[in-house]
Amino acid sequence: MYQTIRTGIFFRVLVIVSLVAVMTGCYYDKEALLYPGSNQVVDCATVPATFSANVLPLISSKCAISGCHDATASGGLIFQTHAQISSAKDRINVRAVVEKSMPSAAPLQPAEISILKCWIESGAPNN
Repeated sequence: MYQTIRTGIFFRVLVIVSLVAVMTGCYYDKEALLYPGSNQVVDCATVPATFSANVLPLISSKCAISGCHDATASGGLIFQTHAQISSAKDRINVRAVVEKSMPSAAPLQPAEISILKCWIESGAPNN
């Protein structure tokens, strides 16, 4: 009888300890702390987002570099012309703007993300 009571108490304690461990292990990251400036609303009317002056230089310096999206296509896609870049705008939006997982070398600055976001949202024009 004592063995049954001890076993029951052991399992209850084990369940409580497991629940406490699971609950304290889960937390919510604050996006504003992880990605400063990422939760700010972007007014595209004030963001310079033309392809030739803003987007192409940004892509050329951050993405179309050796071992990534240059002419060798090591990154799977080539980003050198408007046609190549605009055809990948949805993927760029997901990877660089939403997930912030590209470029892999270093994250884009909030102002750079705004440029890409506004250019994509305006239809990715060749301007």
